[in-house]
Amino acid sequence: MSIDQTTAAPPDLDFTTPASRRLRQRRMLQDKLAAGGIAVGGVSVIIAVVMIFFYLLYEVAPLFESAKVEPWNVQGKPMVPYTQPGSSADTLYLAVEEQAEIGFRVSGDGQMTFFRAATGELVDQAQLSLPEGVEITSFALLSEASRIFAFGLSNGEIRVLKHSYTATYPNGVRVLTPVIEYPLGEAGIPVADGPIEKFTITNDGDRWGVVAASGGKLGFTRLAMTENLFTGETTVERSEKDLPPLGINPRKLLMTPDLAWLMASAADGKIAVVNLRGTPEITQLLDASEGQITTFRLLLGANSLLIGDDKGKLSQWFFVRSDAGAPELTHIRDFDHAGNAVVSLTTEQRRKGLVSVDQSGELSLYNSTARRTAFNESIFGGPVGQIALAPRSDALLVEQDGKLSFWHVENEHPEISWSVLWEKVWYEGYSEPAFIWQSSASNNDFEPKYSLMPLAFGTLKAAFYAMLLATPLAICGAIYTAYFMVPAMRRKVKPFIELMEALPTVILGFLAGLWLAPFMEANLAGIFTSLLVIPVAVVGFGFLWQNMPERIRFLLPEGWDAALLIPVVILATWFALGIAHPIENLLFAGDLRTWLTNEAGIPYDQRNALVVGIAMGFAVIPTIFSITEDAIFAVPKHLSYGSLALGATQWQTLIRVVLPTASPGIFSALMIGMGRAVGETMIVLMATGNTPIMDVNIFEGMRTLAANIAVEMPESEVGSTHFRILFLAAFVLFLFTFVVNTLAESIRQHLRKKYGSL
Repeated sequence: MSIDQTTAAPPDLDFTTPASRRLRQRRMLQDKLAAGGIAVGGVSVIIAVVMIFFYLLYEVAPLFESAKVEPWNVQGKPMVPYTQPGSSADTLYLAVEEQAEIGFRVSGDGQMTFFRAATGELVDQAQLSLPEGVEITSFALLSEASRIFAFGLSNGEIRVLKHSYTATYPNGVRVLTPVIEYPLGEAGIPVADGPIEKFTITNDGDRWGVVAASGGKLGFTRLAMTENLFTGETTVERSEKDLPPLGINPRKLLMTPDLAWLMASAADGKIAVVNLRGTPEITQLLDASEGQITTFRLLLGANSLLIGDDKGKLSQWFFVRSDAGAPELTHIRDFDHAGNAVVSLTTEQRRKGLVSVDQSGELSLYNSTARRTAFNESIFGGPVGQIALAPRSDALLVEQDGKLSFWHVENEHPEISWSVLWEKVWYEGYSEPAFIWQSSASNNDFEPKYSLMPLAFGTLKAAFYAMLLATPLAICGAIYTAYFMVPAMRRKVKPFIELMEALPTVILGFLAGLWLAPFMEANLAGIFTSLLVIPVAVVGFGFLWQNMPERIRFLLPEGWDAALLIPVVILATWFALGIAHPIENLLFAGDLRTWLTNEAGIPYDQRNALVVGIAMGFAVIPTIFSITEDAIFAVPKHLSYGSLALGATQWQTLIRVVLPTASPGIFSALMIGMGRAVGETMIVLMATGNTPIMDVNIFEGMRTLAANIAVEMPESEVGSTHFRILFLAAFVLFLFTFVVNTLAESIRQHLRKKYGSL
C-alpha cells in the first residue's frame, strides 16, 4: 500500500460559513448575557446589603438625637409669655393635662385655676372652702403622675384634692372638662393638734399615710379605706404614731408609697431617714450636700430621691440593702450640671426623667437611668418659679416673674446612652451595678433596662458551644470523606449529610426543647459517660479490626470499613447509658444534677447551653462539612501523588500538603458556620430558657440577639425606644457579621497567597 493511499488528507474546515458565524454570534451573545447577569446579580446583592445597613441605621439614629425645646406655636406663631391667670398670690403648684391643652395652677390663697396652656385663656376656677378663721399653712404634692395634692391648714387638718379631666365629643368635637375631685372627701382630715407647718402625703391603694410637723413635733397618721360590698359605704380606719425627734430642722418631708420610709431635708444639707414600720426609728442622718438643699423630691415610682443644692449639684439616691441586710439610702449618681444653684425641679410622669432650671435660667433635661443630659441650654435668662411637664413629656409650662410661658419639648428617646447599652448600670432595687435586659413590666413606673451585653454574651455563648461540637465532627468527617473514603461510599455519605442542611431549624428546636432537653436532664450522667465510652470503643474496635485475620477483613470491600463503626457507636452509647446509673449512685449519691447544684454550686436549667450546643451543632455540621469536603477534594491529585511518591505516608501527606492547600476553604467553612450559629433564631428560642443572663455555665440558658428580636419585635410599639433598640440589636448583629466576614476574608486571602505556590 502506498503512502498516498494510507495517509488521508485533513478535511477542510471553513469557519466563515453563515452557520459558523451565527453560532459564534450566539455564543458571544450568551457569554455577554451571562457576564451581565452575573454582574447585575453581584451588584444587586451589594446594593441590598448596603440598603439594609442604611435602613437599620435610619431606624437607630433617632435614639441618639439631642432633645429640642422651642416656644409653643399658636396659630403658626411662637407663643409669648402671658400674665398668670387667677389669683396674684404665690403659685404653689403648676400642672398640664395629658393633651397639653389645659394648664392648672394652685395659688397660695387656695384658688385653683384651669386655663389654656398656650394662651392663658381662663377655662374654669374653683376655690378651696375653708371654715372661718382657718388659713392655708402648707402644701404637699403626692406625685406628678397621680395629680393628687393637699393643703395643710391652721386647724391641724388637711384637705386632699385631685385635678381630673373628662373628654366628651358633642357634634364630633372633643371637649375637655376639668374637674376637682376629693379622694378622701371634702371634709378636713385632722392629723395634728395645731397649725401644720409642713407635711407629706402618700397612698398605696386603699392605704393613705400622712406625716405632719406641727409645733416642733412630727406625727404619722395612717388611714385605711374599706368599702362595704353590700351598701357601698366607705369607712376609714385611723391609726396614729408619734415620730422621734429628727435631730434637724426639716424644711421638706417625703414619704414612700408603701408607707415604710420618711425622708426629711434640712437647710444645712442633712437628710434624716426614718423607718416607719413597727416602732418608728431614725436609721440614718446623712450629709447629702455640702451646701443648702434647694430641691428635694421623689422620682417616678418613688423609689429614688432627687436632691439639688445651691452649689449646683444634682444627685440621685435610693435604698440599697447593706451587708447587714438593712436598707440604706445610698448616693447612686450625679448629673452633669453647670454649677449654678438648682432652683426648680420636676419629673416626668412616664419615664425616669427629670427637668431642672438653675439660678441662671439654664434648662436641663436628664434621664436618671442613662445618666444622660438630653438638653442643656440657657433659655430663661434668670431663675424661675414653678415648672410643670406634661404627662407625655412633650410640653413644659414655666412660671417666671408673674408670667407663664409654654414650651414644646421634643425628647423621644432619653433612656439610651452608651453606658446603658454596654456598661454596668445601678438600677433601682439592685444591690450593685449590673448588666440587665428587661424591656417591659406590668407597672407604669418601671425602669427599662436596655443593656445589650447579656444578649451579645448569649449570642457568643450559643455560637461557641455549637461550634465546639460541630467543628471537630464536621472537619474530621470531611477529611475522611474527601481523602480516605472510597468513591462509591462517598457518593452516598456526602449527599446524605448535605441533606441534613435542608431540615428546618424549627424542627430541630422543637425536638431539642421537647425531647432532647428532658432526656438530657434525666440521663445527664449517661451523656457524660458516653463522651468517654464512645471514643474508647471506636479506637478499640479499630485496633481489633486491624489485627483481624485477613480472610475476615477481606470479606468487606476495601474502603467500607467505616460502615462498621455505626453499630459500634450505637452499642457503645447503649452500654454507656446502662452503666451510668451505677456510676451515678457510686459517685454522685444517685443524682448528678442535684450533686451539681448542691455540692458543686453549679445551677442546672433544663434548657441550657449544652442542649443548644448539641442541637445547633447538628444544624451547623452540614454547612462546615460540605464546604470543607469540597475544599479538600479539590486539592490537585498530583500534589498528594507527588508527596506519596517521595516517600511520605498518607497522614504526612494529609497534614503537610492537603490541609495547608485546602486551608482557605476550610477557614471559609468555619466562618460561614460561625455566621450560621450567630444568626440562628429558632433553635435558641425553643431550646433555652431564653433568659438574658451572663453566665458561662454550660448548664444555664441564655438569650441571643436574634432570638430577642424574634420574641419582642411583635410586642413593641412602632417608633418607641424599645422598637428602635431592637433595630439596634439587629444593627449590632449585622456589624458583628460584617466584621467577622471581613476578617475571615483577609485571613483566607493570606492563606491562599501562602499556600498557592504548592
